[in-house]
Amino acid sequence: MSVGEVSGYVAATLVFMTFYMKTMVPLRVIGICSNCAFITYGFIGGLYPVLILHAILLPLNSLRLREMLQLTKQVRAAAHGDPNMDWLKPFTSTRHAKAGEVVFRKGDAANDMFVVLSGHFRLVETGIEMISGNVVGEFALLTPEHSRTQTLECVEAGILLHISYNHIEQLFFRIPSLGSTFCS
Repeated sequence: MSVGEVSGYVAATLVFMTFYMKTMVPLRVIGICSNCAFITYGFIGGLYPVLILHAILLPLNSLRLREMLQLTKQVRAAAHGDPNMDWLKPFTSTRHAKAGEVVFRKGDAANDMFVVLSGHFRLVETGIEMISGNVVGEFALLTPEHSRTQTLECVEAGILLHISYNHIEQLFFRIPSLGSTFCS
């Protein structure tokens, strides 16, 4: 068996392994190894479409791996007490609230949560004060009917980061340790 054939079989095996991966970091690492094996296979075999495709995919996989490692590092820092939520910002939109405004009411259907960036908010039913860095609205994600368990009122004008439950679920799937950030 030639070196080209061996590299082709190795590349094919690595592609199969990428479909087996459940988390993003190992998937990207195996994808990068697959790209390298396919580049070797394409070069030795003169298979230029394969060579070009994987020469393009290699830097893309490398970039996505770097982004995922940075995000994972930021999530770990947040889970260990760093209140900086900047890592979450790319997945959110900003919502400005005025004093006296009700952000959501108890019993409302819920499909999102918030992180307080500034201002002062209060959960009406319990009187719990929400200030910068606090996460609010996450409990409805855990209820079977996805409904609000309390009313959130803006006491002093502020800014909230808004993130949908769909984005949260995608982040949980990519980074299983993320749950400790919101549940601590």
